[in-house]
Amino acid sequence: MAGFGVMIGQGHTAVFRLPSSLVLLAFVLAAACGGASSTPAPRFLSIATGGTGGVYYPYGGAIARLVSEIPGVQATAEVTGASVDNLKLLQLGKVDLAFTLADTLAEAVAGTGPFKETGAVGSVRTLAVLYTNYTHVAVRKGSGITTIADLRGKTVSVGSPGSGTELIADRLLAAAGLDPRKDITRHALGAAESTGAMKDGKLDAFFWSGGVPTPAVQDLASTPGFALMLVGQADGLRSLQSTYGRDLYRLSMIPAGLYRGVDEEVPVVGVTNLLVGSSSLDDDIVGRILAVMFDRKSELVAAHPEAIHLALPSSRNPAAAPLHSGAEKFYRSRGLQ
Repeated sequence: MAGFGVMIGQGHTAVFRLPSSLVLLAFVLAAACGGASSTPAPRFLSIATGGTGGVYYPYGGAIARLVSEIPGVQATAEVTGASVDNLKLLQLGKVDLAFTLADTLAEAVAGTGPFKETGAVGSVRTLAVLYTNYTHVAVRKGSGITTIADLRGKTVSVGSPGSGTELIADRLLAAAGLDPRKDITRHALGAAESTGAMKDGKLDAFFWSGGVPTPAVQDLASTPGFALMLVGQADGLRSLQSTYGRDLYRLSMIPAGLYRGVDEEVPVVGVTNLLVGSSSLDDDIVGRILAVMFDRKSELVAAHPEAIHLALPSSRNPAAAPLHSGAEKFYRSRGLQ
């Protein structure tokens, strides 16, 4: 039995006894009423993107803004070293969604290359095919550098550490017969940092794998007194396709006039960009993320033109990592056979 006291005057207290079951019921009802009036805590999602000078960051920021309008969800876009770092962060459970290049993803799934020490990223799942990355090899016009092999002995940035650019740069240099560690003076800078170093005369060339136009490269091309040239990679492409397969690398053309001073189209190595996520994400939230991306695609395009390429995948196996089950359900609802 439980009791409570009531003052009845003259300093006397009357004590009333209630059955314990009634007291317990009162507590349960109070808790239920309190719970009904409380707001559920929001679900926080972190999106690993890339450096501020590329496409991943503005694209990821636009996705985060749209996803944050889903009731009960709050998303943020994180600045990172890009593809390799993104997948390692996903593996550690520090991010929920990530941008990555298809060739980097293949290495992560297999546990090879930059993932040899940390192991295969078995939890990664594909959510969406985004757009094609174009491999830029930027030099100053008149430098005498017209092929990848001409970079021997030069000061070159191969992309920020942990980026997909670094992976492609090393593969292209090797395909041209160069040792990526010994035959160049190697720097590891992102797009914005590389363009700044080029302006200051501290680099002879830099690699950058990104969508077009890339703002940092546009900035370099528009710099007074600097004449930009982009090195073609047709020979390197054939070597990469022979070694790694045609599914990962394809011929892409940087259009003439896209960058100031680049008056002819340039054949380069193209690689697919993907949005991936953790297998621990539930199907419902994945479906909601994809719905807001596809239904409000115009807002993504406003953030960066490359978002125009967002489309249904051509198959249920668009990348090395399988489709997330929530993504597969969403795409089936939109007509994927």
